[in-house]
Order: sequence, then C-alpha cells, then structure tokens
Amino acid sequence: MRFSPQFLEELRARLPVSEVVGRRVKLQRSGREWKGLSPFNKEKTASFFVNDQKQAWFDFSSGKNGSIFDFVMQTEGVTFPEAVERLANMAGVPMPIFSKEEEQRDEKRRTLHDVMELAAKFFEATLATRVGARARGYLADRALSPETQFKFRMGYAPPERFALKEHLGKQGVSVPDMVEAGLLISGDDIPVPYDRFRDRVMFPITDMRGRIIAFGGRALDKDAPAKYLNSPETPLFHKGHNLYNGAAARQAVHDGAPLIVVEGYVDVIAMVTAGYPATVAPLGTALTEDQLGLLWKMADEPILCFDGDKAGRRAAYRAVDIAMPRLRPGKSLRFALLPEGQDPDDLYRSGGREAIAEVLNSAHSLVEMLWTRETEAAAIDTPERRAALEARINEVVRSVGDESVRKYYAQDFSERLRTLLMPQQAQRNPSGNVRYGSFRDSTRSAGASGPRGNWQGGRPGAGRFGGRDIRPLASARLTGSPLVRGSRSALPPREALMLQAVINHPWLLDSHAEEFADLDFHNPEADQLRKVILDAGIDHHATSPEQLRQTVLERGLGPALARVEAAITHPSDWPAKSGAAPEDVSPWWAHVVALHRKKRSLNKELKDAERALGEEPTDANLAWLRDVQGRLSALDGSEAQIDGFGSSSGRPARSL
Repeated sequence: MRFSPQFLEELRARLPVSEVVGRRVKLQRSGREWKGLSPFNKEKTASFFVNDQKQAWFDFSSGKNGSIFDFVMQTEGVTFPEAVERLANMAGVPMPIFSKEEEQRDEKRRTLHDVMELAAKFFEATLATRVGARARGYLADRALSPETQFKFRMGYAPPERFALKEHLGKQGVSVPDMVEAGLLISGDDIPVPYDRFRDRVMFPITDMRGRIIAFGGRALDKDAPAKYLNSPETPLFHKGHNLYNGAAARQAVHDGAPLIVVEGYVDVIAMVTAGYPATVAPLGTALTEDQLGLLWKMADEPILCFDGDKAGRRAAYRAVDIAMPRLRPGKSLRFALLPEGQDPDDLYRSGGREAIAEVLNSAHSLVEMLWTRETEAAAIDTPERRAALEARINEVVRSVGDESVRKYYAQDFSERLRTLLMPQQAQRNPSGNVRYGSFRDSTRSAGASGPRGNWQGGRPGAGRFGGRDIRPLASARLTGSPLVRGSRSALPPREALMLQAVINHPWLLDSHAEEFADLDFHNPEADQLRKVILDAGIDHHATSPEQLRQTVLERGLGPALARVEAAITHPSDWPAKSGAAPEDVSPWWAHVVALHRKKRSLNKELKDAERALGEEPTDANLAWLRDVQGRLSALDGSEAQIDGFGSSSGRPARSL
C-alpha cells in the first residue's frame, strides 16, 4: 500500500516523536532531548534518546534508530501500513482513500513543484537584466546585498501582462498548470488568463522540505492596490500551514540558533543577515494554530518579535490566545517587543546586531504577557472590580489545556493576585513598580546574586553571618592554583591523553589527521602542542615518537610535554602509552574522541542551562541544569568503560 508524502508528513507534524515513544517508554527531559530506558534491551542506565527536532529516536544499547513509523513497527511487530494506520488513529487523521484519482493528484503536485521552480528561475534571471534595474535599486536601498538576494532566491516579475505566461509556455508548461499553481489570474469573466505578479520584487516561499510552493511579491508602484501580494491557495500552498524561511530555520534551530518569529519577508531577511538564521514569518496572516504547531516542532520556546506599536501588541495577544489551550509541559512562547515605530529591518539598519540582541534578551515570558494584558487597564479600587479581575484570571487559567501546566498557571496567578490585591505586603523597587513574589525575587531578597552568585548579604561586603566576613584569606599557593586562576589554565586529562596517544602512536595521523586538527582543545598549551605535532607529522614527516618529541622540544614546549606525560596516570590509560597494539588503539581512539566531543557539547549545553536558570529560575530550568551536570560527571573517566579489547596488546579482554 502506497501513502503520499503529504499524508506521512502530516502525521509527523501532528505527532512529536516523544509523544509516540512516551506511550511505551518513560521519558524525562534531557536538555533539548528526552531520554529513557531502552524498550529493546534490559538496562539500568538510560541509553534511549528522543529528539523531536530531528523527528527521530536513537537506542545506543541496541544500535536501533528511526522515525515514529519505525518505532511502532519494531515495538508492536506490525507492518508499515499497519503502523501508519495506528499513528493516523492516534493523531485523529482519517486514512486516505487510495484510488487512481489520488495517484493522479500526487503526480499533479509533483508537476506543479516543477512549474514553480521554473517560475522562480525566470524571476531570478529577470532581476539581473536591464528590466530589473529598478528592482535592484529598491533592494539596494533596503541594504539587501547581491549575496543576500542570491541566498533567498529573490527575483523580479516584469510589468508585462504575459511575460511569465509566454516564458513558461515555451518550456512546455500548459496554461491550466500555470493557473493551478497560482501564477496566472483566470476566471469566467477573463477571456485570456494573465500573470498574477507584475512589476513586483519576488520572494519564493518554500515548504519545510525546501521546495518552492508559492511566491510573495512586493509592489514597486506606490499606487498598487496591494503593497504585498501572496500566491492564492493552491494544491501546494495553504498560507496558514506554512512559514516563510521555515526549511532553513529548522536546520538552524538544530544547529543551536534561537527560533524567532517576525511579521514580514524583509524582516526575516534582516534578522538572518544580523546573525539570527532561525527566523520565520507567517504568510500574510496572524499566527495560526498550524503555524504554532510547526514552531513548537522546531523549538520549545520560540520568540515572537513584534512591532512595539498597538498593532504589534494586539498580534502578541492574539498569539497568547492561540497558545493557551495548546500549552503542554516544556512548550511555551516568549515575546520581544520592538521600540515604537520600528520593525526588525529598521532596528537592524539603525542599531545593528547589538540593538536586536538587546530586544531579544529582554523578551517576556508568555505568563508575563498574559498578566500584563489582564491587569494593565484593570481597576481594582472596589471589591466588585477586584472580584471581576479574579474571575477573569480564573477563566484564563481554565483555558490551559494541559492539566499540569494549568496547575502551575493557577499557582503563579494566585501569587500575583495576592500581591496585587494586597499592596501593603508588596515589595516595590525604586521606580515604584510591584515586584511579584517569584522564585527569582525570593532568591535575590535572600542575598543571591543569581545562579553563580556568592550568596552575600544585601550590602556590599556583608557576609552571611551578621555582616561579618568570615571568608579566610587565600594563600599564595591557592591563588596560583588552576582552580582559582581559571579552569582554562588547567590541563584537561582527556586532552593530555589524546596528545600522548598521538606522540606514542604517530601512525594515527595517517588516518585521523583531519579529525585531530578539528578537535576543540580547551587548554592553550595543549592546543599549541597539537599544532606542533600536526606540523611535524604531516609537513615534516616525523614518523616516530622520538622525532615528534624532538620537534616539540625544539619548539620550546618541553615543560608542556612534561605536564602532558605526567597527566597519564590511570591504569585505563594504557592505550595512549607505547607498546599498545594498533588493533587496540584504533577503537580506543574513536571512543576517546567521541567522549571529548560529547563533553564539549555538554559544556555548551551547561552554559545554556545556566543562562536559562539565570533568566528564569524555574524548577524545570533547575532540573535541566542538574541533569547536564550529572551527565558531565558521568562522562569523566568513561574511557575505562571500554570493554572487549586489549588481547592484541597482551592484556586480558576485560582488563579495563
């Protein structure tokens, strides 16, 4: 049985992998992923991971991985069609009725994708001609460079009524196909169909797979009826189901960029140019339910960056209303409001990346936006008005669909209401604004300076015990230690281990030189040693440990080499030493490199978790931080966990 790509993609869009897997595996949040015990092997330590952004699961204990369809087939022992049927029932999506007509429609959609690609190439080519000079001038005035134009495949639709129609006709495209793709305007009262887009700068719109499905056109004539014109609804394009720049943004989010939502094409391009590649925009509509689903599929907390005027605030509040019934654990929104009268493009051109970063860093949580909306104009001077406010807040809380999220919203709003309606108990900052009793405020009032604070009292120099500073004076030895001078001055054991391994086994450079060169070393001395070793082994053909050591000494790095050799003390470090067989060193090397890269990744995630806890000290962020710390701790010394080798070096098979 054959299923259309569109139907399978709809199931993937409606069913996050964590939701499908979570029916059989107890999952817990682990940074950007979920983890749990393998459903295929008995184990005590979680080795099963789910990544909603990648739409995939990974079982490192069995080596299995795949999609939601693979998971259902392997855990329930069903065929692919049966897995699709079960997932469709789970998603509440009716199964497609297979017929010859349906197959013909699939073929038609593939044809229309080809037509849209041909149209995009025509618009691109026209922009580069004499006819496109005015459009190029407009783009230059908007500071959109030729490189940016090429990246986003911008083009120009000439003013003639039949320019695109005649061009595509020469390519063998039929008029009905052009009409169905939304490229021509037709009707019973229009005897000859003509080009929909004329005298407009063109912005191709793609689906989440990067295929062109529609266009947006910006009029150059100031008297044009519509400043921006989008393609109509077609078999390929449904404006409420897609996002501009969605495909590129999904990859950027996976690479670690924050997901940002703005209002228009040029705003997206400005944000990407400013260094925020995971920026998208709705397509001529307010944010829809389907678009919100696409956003949450990419990131847990997208940032909605709207204009700072009344219209922008209304758009933010509409997004709040759409989100409330669909909130679930870990899924929310943040709101970054721009200065009055400016959009992202204006702000970038006037203040650069720094101005945009400042706006994004001050983004408000969804709960803060909701509270502001409900209270900014509320009168609470009588018992009846206070009761009305409370009733409104309770109604908002009841709109939250997920029970656990609703419980925490109720707790949060109850605390805020109590503070608001009892001003004599409210703490006020110097500006006179009410400070609500959040976790962040309570920790600050206790003397904390944030997650990394020194927990001193309120006045400078005050210790925790009645203002007395009881901290002992540091000795010269202590102040000179790596712990006090900074971790970057310390030599990480794993970096020393890899350096020692390459020195004692120069043949590693034959097949692992690029890998060794690409490693991110934390310690400056270790990094310098690595460069010298690479230079000696590759450019100067040093093929023995003695030659490598001699080169290191000649470069004045003898003390650094001594520290590296002194760091190799654990019995499990034997593969790094001379005498280990290549058959044992090779798998050990691959394992150590993987551990090193994983630790660097975890260190980056640790910084993200610390930053998140500093910005929003919630239980979830604290749990994230502790989870990352636990995984980092478990990673140290894990070289010793490699089993099943060593015999080639004359060692027992499980000597590690």
